[in-house]
Amino acid sequence: MTAASAARIPLPTLRQAVPVWLRVAALSFGGPAGQIAVMHRLLVEERRWISERRFLHGLGFCTLLPGPEAQQLATYIGWLMHGPAGGLVAGGLFVLPGLLALMGLSWLYVLYGAVEWVEGLFFGLKAAVLAIVLHALWRLGGRALRGRADRLIAGAAFVAIFALAVPFPLVVVAAGILGLVLGRRPAPASTPVEAAADEAGFLIGEAMLPREHAGPADSLRIGALWLAIWLLPVVALLVLPGLPPVFGQVAVFFAKMAVVTFGGAYAALAYVAQQAVEHYRWLRPGEMLDGLGLAETTPGPLIMVLQFVGFLAGYRAPGTLQPLLAGTLAGLLTTWVTFAPCFLWIFAGAPLIGRLRGSRLLAGALSAITAAVAGVILNLAVWFGLRTLFREVRTVPLGPLRLDLPVLGSLDPAALGLTLLAILAVFRLGLGAVPTLALCAGAGMVLRLTGLA
Repeated sequence: MTAASAARIPLPTLRQAVPVWLRVAALSFGGPAGQIAVMHRLLVEERRWISERRFLHGLGFCTLLPGPEAQQLATYIGWLMHGPAGGLVAGGLFVLPGLLALMGLSWLYVLYGAVEWVEGLFFGLKAAVLAIVLHALWRLGGRALRGRADRLIAGAAFVAIFALAVPFPLVVVAAGILGLVLGRRPAPASTPVEAAADEAGFLIGEAMLPREHAGPADSLRIGALWLAIWLLPVVALLVLPGLPPVFGQVAVFFAKMAVVTFGGAYAALAYVAQQAVEHYRWLRPGEMLDGLGLAETTPGPLIMVLQFVGFLAGYRAPGTLQPLLAGTLAGLLTTWVTFAPCFLWIFAGAPLIGRLRGSRLLAGALSAITAAVAGVILNLAVWFGLRTLFREVRTVPLGPLRLDLPVLGSLDPAALGLTLLAILAVFRLGLGAVPTLALCAGAGMVLRLTGLA
């Protein structure tokens, strides 16, 4: 789409966009793979707000940042459409349903023990999300992996993470370096017909928006502002008298984690669990797994499990406050210091990163990173699929490889049936995300209530 044609088609107003971002947030199950798949289906395929190229460009940028890439991608697209206000709405709403749901489950957890009744509803949702992920990979792979080099990079990234346990940041760095090298060579460009087809009918295409012309001074000013917004509560909790010491500990610990959390929640949970159990004694052994189970049944980024950790930290060291109040405040504080820097990275970096499309070297690096991300998402889809369809998965060493393999006898027939139903709905019947999720959620509840699952 050309800039002129884009100008003739007005973007939806921010008020009109809010219900769509709420829909994205409410359906953001399944970890990054599922969340990115839902956003792609709603924003690219159904609403046609943003083209494939711009979506993948934003995804490649967000994978370079610490923190949850799906939430940052929502913030980036919201920023593209409506500036900082749009980014705050899209990114904030992406977190809100999970925040409220996990806070409620945390209350139930400390009052009544592990919550099992929620599993019935989300049993069906997991099968639907798996089908949506597979459909998104099928569509994204065909467009993002345009050449042999892209497919090789994606395959290598998948093997590196799935079988060799290579840290995600190393995969990104290696892909970026390889992309810089390949970027020195003439890339097979799309034909004008292909490019026009890729951009046709989208509100945001390759034409740069005015806000992407901000200079380094603007980014430094915005970055300083958001750095102050992010860290001001941390400083206040360290210097104000009379507050429980655990608030300062939570603020500092999770603020540090927000800066180094590359590769999603699983890259950080082992370290968080060790520190929370052995050093700070906020959690008892095994409670991190309980929190992870609760977080997996709620919408939003899986890193939201950190809110559960902060909640238990405040609940068990409330000082003069009521335990539930202290736990709630500590959980909200954890969420703040975890997600506030996401807006810092996007608002300060997005205006500059948009210029990558004008540099062959940098665009080559970003293209290679995007291809690697396709392999990473495939790994997440396989990980999610194994644990959806099988009750037991074992890690099997094979020389230098460490393979997650299912125990075939633990196949869950009900989960397999629901997944096949979801695949039929998405691939053959062309149902949207909401009808598919509703269909599988209802079927999952019926199976649980009748004792068939």
